[in-house]
Amino acid sequence: MVGISFAAALFMPVFAQPQERIRDVIYYKESGSAYTLDIFKPKTPNHKAILWIESVGWYSYGDIEPEFAKEFTDRGFTFFGVAHGSQPNYTIPEIIPMITRAVRFVRAGAAGFGVDPNAIGVCGASSGGHLSLEVGGLGDNGAPNARDPVDKVSGRANAVVAFFAPTDFENWGAKGVPLSETRSGAWFITAFGLAARTHKEMMREIAHDTSPINLIRTDFPPTLLIHGDADKTVPLQQSKEMNAALAAAKVIHKLKILHGLGYSDDTIEKGLPEALAWFDRYLVVAKPKIGM
Repeated sequence: MVGISFAAALFMPVFAQPQERIRDVIYYKESGSAYTLDIFKPKTPNHKAILWIESVGWYSYGDIEPEFAKEFTDRGFTFFGVAHGSQPNYTIPEIIPMITRAVRFVRAGAAGFGVDPNAIGVCGASSGGHLSLEVGGLGDNGAPNARDPVDKVSGRANAVVAFFAPTDFENWGAKGVPLSETRSGAWFITAFGLAARTHKEMMREIAHDTSPINLIRTDFPPTLLIHGDADKTVPLQQSKEMNAALAAAKVIHKLKILHGLGYSDDTIEKGLPEALAWFDRYLVVAKPKIGM
């Protein structure tokens, strides 16, 4: 989880066509802070929504590149670039509800955004992929008695794509090796709300509770995992084990392994056509009703 922006520097054509962009739409407020998403509208909408979780190392830069969004809008998707509160100010258990809130926000406003509320996909790379998978497992049907109308609607994703995502913090690269005891884990221990002196049992509990592999259920949304076999940061084992667990639960799933590619923008660039095809296939827009 290095400090790079995966959405940056991708697909930079010399003559990029303009697209409509609505900046800094607030989807969540808390303790005087506001968290936003940018909306990119296609010229010819297919009425399907994609939320890209802008996150690296559970730090959110919140500045999506228009050229990257254009890869989605050119296919008709309405694209939402979602920023979240960053670690160390926010922990992973605090960030996850923000992303679920963003899904609810888009669904609650679907008519205004021109999208089908039942055709919402979530995707991201690295920690953005992790958070996307968390939404896949944690999304619920909403709280009918909530005061906030956004909280009344479902936080479920209808399809998920995750690029080189952490999926199992208890078994990092090998069974029985927790992320917290690896060199990579030492860099990001604050993201879990932990410190070096935290009791190991508490570390294990938080690692278990924030691992998407432990959230898989039969109604998990169709999920595509994309990972390079030369990844030195997030082990390919993370996607392989997640893929096996999805198969065991009989969830629609696929693992795309990109040979010779690692933890980089190249993996997103090479895997993006398959991601777009996945959303094309599994985000199904309801047919209009004829008559009353």
